[in-house]
Amino acid sequence: MRMYDLIEKKKRGGELADEEILFMIRSFVDGSIPDYQMSAMLMAICFQGMTEHETAKMTLAMRDSGDVIDLSPIHGVKVDKHSTGGVGDKTTLIVAPIAAACGVRIAKMSGRGLGHTGGTIDKLESIPGFRIALSEEEFFDIVNTTGLSVIGQTGNLVPADKKLYALRDVTATVDCLPLIASSIMSKKLAAGSDAILLDVKTGSGAFMKTMEDAIRLAETMVAIGEHAGKRTVAMITEMGVPLGRAIGNSLEVIEAVQTLKGEGPKDLYAVCRSLAAEMMILAGVCDEASASAAVDDAVTSGRALAALRAMVAAQGGDVSVINDTERFAKAACRYEVRAVQSGYVCHMDAEQIGIASMKLGAGRARKEDALDYSAGIILQKKYGDKVEAGDVLATLCAGREELFPDAAATLQAAYRFAEEEPSPEQLIYAKVDRDGVTKL
Repeated sequence: MRMYDLIEKKKRGGELADEEILFMIRSFVDGSIPDYQMSAMLMAICFQGMTEHETAKMTLAMRDSGDVIDLSPIHGVKVDKHSTGGVGDKTTLIVAPIAAACGVRIAKMSGRGLGHTGGTIDKLESIPGFRIALSEEEFFDIVNTTGLSVIGQTGNLVPADKKLYALRDVTATVDCLPLIASSIMSKKLAAGSDAILLDVKTGSGAFMKTMEDAIRLAETMVAIGEHAGKRTVAMITEMGVPLGRAIGNSLEVIEAVQTLKGEGPKDLYAVCRSLAAEMMILAGVCDEASASAAVDDAVTSGRALAALRAMVAAQGGDVSVINDTERFAKAACRYEVRAVQSGYVCHMDAEQIGIASMKLGAGRARKEDALDYSAGIILQKKYGDKVEAGDVLATLCAGREELFPDAAATLQAAYRFAEEEPSPEQLIYAKVDRDGVTKL
């Protein structure tokens, strides 16, 4: 079998056989297939696409290229949750404790942020002492004891994806749907949970800018999960406007704690309520009729916040900052961005607001960039709000004042205003499962 022949086959629109896909992935990982040939294959896939069966088989081959975690020592049904990324997306910090408080077991591996989207691991590391690297035994023990643990990706997990993504990043093949789906799902399947909830974002701050593209990606990923024998559900949620009001690592942890106390922004809680309810349904601890009420009870009773507190303590974090968020380190400098005109906020470019936060030190332009955990943005005015000229749109937080002018200009340009109040923002658009797409 020759890679040349497989490239020729895909270039002409042919369907790769199971054994050809397996050969391709194995040989690329062991170095037998050079980068230039795999680059040609990636471009051929971008132009010709892959069938549902091809995409599933490629995903499984990628999953099996390294370690596959066995979560059987953890009692109960394990449900994983993945977001395709966004601005102000601290949902894992809220959804996981709620679901854990209701009996779902969550053994989650999360990633770091790059560019305008934040990473869950970066947010957790803003908690002093919090450990993202645990032994397997300790990881399992924490989940069995507290109901949840969130750690960084460890070991030899899906090396095929690491090599493929490095090529995709420099060959303009990142935005190919089968490659996106196989990248995400290979890691989710290797992580070993029994069921998977996908939060697929759409809008200016998301990777999938339109709802049609988001639904196509969700359908592809759900099909892969079901093909692998994992119950998989996707929710299509809004990311044209940042989620909540805090953007930045410790700022988002603070807002997550406020939300678990029942004091968070309404849009953030609405999305988290829906996601947590779906996790409980997937785990079989609630049915559709009772799941939302169970979420509310976990929050109002304090059990959800207690679950977060227990995980932080078990992973070496300073629980005092969860008990009193005023104890988080504060940014050395603050700056208020004020409106230059009156009207209703009718548009916010979430991607540009995320970039403004990155310019303040809250995100990375390159993987090796250091983060300022206290940096970020607190939004005072959001979509639909009435604004008078001179009102504060947002407060910028940074370690150095010279970072403010560029970030402020980027944020200011992300707002648009209208004389008439805009229609209410829709937060959750659709649910995608093995039965199809349900518009919400």
